[in-house]
Amino acid sequence: MPRLSFFLPLAQRSLTLQFARREVLGRYRGSLLGLGWSFITPLLMLGVYTFVFVGVFKARWPGAEQSGGVEFAMQIFAGLMVFNLFAEVATRAPRLILDQPNLVKKIVFPLEILPWVTVLSGLFHLLLSAAVLLLAVAAIKPGALAPTMLALPLVLLPLLPVLLGIGWLFSALGVFIRDVGQIMNFVVSLSMFLSPVFYSLESLSEPMRDLMFFNPLTLIIENVRRILLHTQWPQWEALALYTLAACVFAWLAGLFFQATRKGFADVL
Repeated sequence: MPRLSFFLPLAQRSLTLQFARREVLGRYRGSLLGLGWSFITPLLMLGVYTFVFVGVFKARWPGAEQSGGVEFAMQIFAGLMVFNLFAEVATRAPRLILDQPNLVKKIVFPLEILPWVTVLSGLFHLLLSAAVLLLAVAAIKPGALAPTMLALPLVLLPLLPVLLGIGWLFSALGVFIRDVGQIMNFVVSLSMFLSPVFYSLESLSEPMRDLMFFNPLTLIIENVRRILLHTQWPQWEALALYTLAACVFAWLAGLFFQATRKGFADVL
């Protein structure tokens, strides 16, 4: 049985990075600005959010009313950075194996790296979005940049096994149950509104707030906002427990992937 691990073997790392690079560049191949769109798109989106929430809705974020709609736009942008990473992995997972029938028939090809490719591609775009957000913070709130921002990789790290688990589980299920792709599109759309992307947890009642933490995106979104926008350190204990649960989920999903991969070629 092929080896599956959160830490890619050295022989597979270069292959994974090569596929991830091809994934990122392939998205913009043929466009005039090429890779520049990966930076311009989040910049334009932040501008749109600012216009809508400052100029149209006059929105205020709980606890930061004095900053007006600009703060609201940055809070939403921070939440969407995390959600978009999850959405990219979740929506693509059911077709990861289906779209690579030639690789499935190559016995020596490590199919388990395909979720890694999607995750790394999503992380690349998330980091560019984070750079745009930090530029906005520096421009709008001079002096607001704090050392807590350096904790961003540590906050995102616990989400990694969750994303890999989703990739392994649903890429395997998608081979045998073709409806999984449609189901995941619905789940992702629903998750946008069941995650604290467009609203603050402080605006919810206490029981609803507790229920929200069963959503695996909630803790990550809240801590990204803490370190980037509120100059607070992450909730280390909560993140440690989250990491443990995430690793268990990824391990079980990996076992399922390895147990079913023998039947991929027969179905495809």
